[in-house]
This record gives sequence, C-alpha cells and structure tokens, in this order.
Amino acid sequence: MIENEKRFVAIFIVVLIIGNVVFAYNYFTSHKELEIIKSSQTKVELNQKIINFASMFIKKVLQADKEVDFETRLSLENAVRDLKDEEVMAEWQNFTASKTEADAQNSVKKLLGILITKIQK
Repeated sequence: MIENEKRFVAIFIVVLIIGNVVFAYNYFTSHKELEIIKSSQTKVELNQKIINFASMFIKKVLQADKEVDFETRLSLENAVRDLKDEEVMAEWQNFTASKTEADAQNSVKKLLGILITKIQK
C-alpha cells in the first residue's frame, strides 16, 4: 500500500512539473506575441501621426491661396514635434528657415520624401 502511495505522489509531482512547464511555455509565447502586437500598434500610431501631419501640411501650406497664418504654423510645428523624429524635425527646420522659394521647394520635396519613407518602414 505504501508503494502505491509513493508511486501516486511521484506521478502527481511529475504531472505538476509538466503542467508548470507547459504553462511557462505558453506564458513566454504569449508574452512574445504581445510584444509584437505592441510594436505593431506603436508603428500604426506613428504612421497615423505622419499621415495627419502630411495631410495638414499639404492642405494648409501647399494648397494655400494666401500666406500661412501663425495658428497654422504653430499647429504644424506641434504636429512635427509630436512625431519625435530627428530627421523629420531637421528637414522641417530647413523648410521653415528657407530664404528663397527654390530652397523652400527643395525642402518640401525632401520633407515629403522623408515622410513617405517613414511610413513605408
């Protein structure tokens, strides 16, 4: 009788260990999947910010019939800062510091190219 109890306890312990291994494997697998999902969500949010900025820039600056007012410049500046991207910010500053129309056009081309590249990544 004692032998049977020892066997039962040993089998029970083995089953518990196997169960813990299975649960640990599932936990780590789920954790990796969650990290991938979070990373994807972050990328989607960044792309949305880039698209919103590009859309606002095109509508308010490139398609403008008159000079861009202070409020519009401020909202564009805030949108660029919200992207938290050094490359976009540097090109934005080049655009805003342009002295000639040709410099501004070149900066716009570079800025829109950078934005499209960021979305494609």
